[in-house]
Amino acid sequence: MNEKILIAYFSCTGTTRTTAEELAEAANADLYEIVPEIPYTMADLNWNDPASRTSVEMRDTSSRPNIVGTLPDMDKYEVVFIGFPVWWYIAPTIVNTFIERCDLSGKKIVPFATSGGSGIANCEKNLRLNYPNLDWRPGKLLNKRLSKAQLSDWIELIGA
Repeated sequence: MNEKILIAYFSCTGTTRTTAEELAEAANADLYEIVPEIPYTMADLNWNDPASRTSVEMRDTSSRPNIVGTLPDMDKYEVVFIGFPVWWYIAPTIVNTFIERCDLSGKKIVPFATSGGSGIANCEKNLRLNYPNLDWRPGKLLNKRLSKAQLSDWIELIGA
């Protein structure tokens, strides 16, 4: 693990944040939180309500919620892990905002996700289709806590 690594993540409830922090520690990586300009409320996250903010965003493939704060200096990194909760079987649209605002060309990109019941396969497929010029590496669903050694093994396996 000689390459400089960034762990970028989006989290609403703290689940993905905890996972990202554990991954950053295992990878000796920098951590960056993707923060929405307008924070999500519990009502926004109600996927049973077709009028909720997330329902509306996820139906609109052009939705790009704004991010606040300074984006990381991507020139410093060779590997970028991008973490998120799975929404509607894909990554939240704010992840697209991050990908499109950062120059990720020439970087190894590794998705990771948390989910209450969905896998990551459709997320990976969707990201690869939307951003075919990026160097995508196999992602991982990180619902259960992995030891630092298990995380390190995965990081080495993907070539980071």
